[in-house]
Amino acid sequence: MKIKDGYIVREVAGTTVVLPTGDDLDLTKMIKLNDTGKFLWQELQQDTDEDRLVAALLREYSVDEATARAGVQRFVNKLKDNGLLI
Repeated sequence: MKIKDGYIVREVAGTTVVLPTGDDLDLTKMIKLNDTGKFLWQELQQDTDEDRLVAALLREYSVDEATARAGVQRFVNKLKDNGLLI
């Protein structure tokens, strides 16, 4: 899985947001990311899977595997629900 084309990440007033681009500009699809979400978004620029995302979180943050896995699943499900993953 990876992020679909047509989205960019920008810093707006100190907040990281994902914005759609192109002809189908729908600002209702804007998503605010915390630091962990930004990290996972960057990891999803390459084709990956949930296990690799969990491993990346474990390398980057001081968190146990159960917490990392739960966070990855919530984030991935949110992106899937909004049609942002392929």
